[in-house]
Amino acid sequence: MRRLLASLAIIQLVPSTISAAFTFQLTPSSLHIPPSWGRRSGHRRAITITKTTTALPAKKKSNKNSNSGGGGFGSNSNKPSSSPSSSTTATTNSNSNSNNNANMSSGKIRSVSGYTGSGTKALRAATNAFDTIYKECNGDAVEEKKVISDVYVKSPLNDPSLLWFVGKVARCLDTDDGDTNSNRKGSSVPTEFEAVLSQKRLILEWAKNQLRPQNLGGPTYSQNLEIWIAPGNSEMDAVQNKVSLTKVVGSMKDLSDGFSVGDVGFNPEIYIGDEKLEGGLRVRRDLDGQPIKPEFEINA
Repeated sequence: MRRLLASLAIIQLVPSTISAAFTFQLTPSSLHIPPSWGRRSGHRRAITITKTTTALPAKKKSNKNSNSGGGGFGSNSNKPSSSPSSSTTATTNSNSNSNNNANMSSGKIRSVSGYTGSGTKALRAATNAFDTIYKECNGDAVEEKKVISDVYVKSPLNDPSLLWFVGKVARCLDTDDGDTNSNRKGSSVPTEFEAVLSQKRLILEWAKNQLRPQNLGGPTYSQNLEIWIAPGNSEMDAVQNKVSLTKVVGSMKDLSDGFSVGDVGFNPEIYIGDEKLEGGLRVRRDLDGQPIKPEFEINA
């Protein structure tokens, strides 16, 4: 335990690659874990995003032949370069785009349109949705663990056993008595996988371009990124090798007909202080998501 944080810390996050400035209000947890093996307990870091008067610039044409990493939150820097392709590939891409457009128009995914800064609007909607769902728990830790899943991202090309904590997803559930949640927008209750798959692009863009580009971004590490989930608010247990992680598989076509992206949210991890350079919470798991090393306790 490195230090106790007892008050709110307000920071202004204005990365040079984000087109609009946003104020992130942080509620740091009481327990700070050294970055070398994770940071904190299961207490969430509440985030609200308030747009400033800074205007988004006009949409710019991207360089289709560029293969550089980074490029800003919501950029399409990792989009495959333009080159002659077979008719089969063209047809596949066309069908994929059609499916994506259909899902976007039906309110099933949080889209990041592919130009620098485009992720800010989606992130704002995701964090607002997360906070709304979270507040419904009224501080009940049991209820919080039901609606929340911790999210980790791994780059097999960087380190096949290293997973970085990148935030949390929340989903709107019905009551334990089976009564329908009056705030639910869709006709079906979202699953853990749907909460991730519907926000997959947003989660990965945040992870690789803003949170940890050193290990998840650029043309070297951003290919074939994997998203894994753990029980809600289980960061401390994950660090102590007490919980396993589950790989999220599937695609947008697996979203149920009654699913609505308005019923899920995403609360992104934000690094402060030394974490910006050294990184924050990360864990090691085998290819099945099982802890590689034995459990251990943290002495207070």
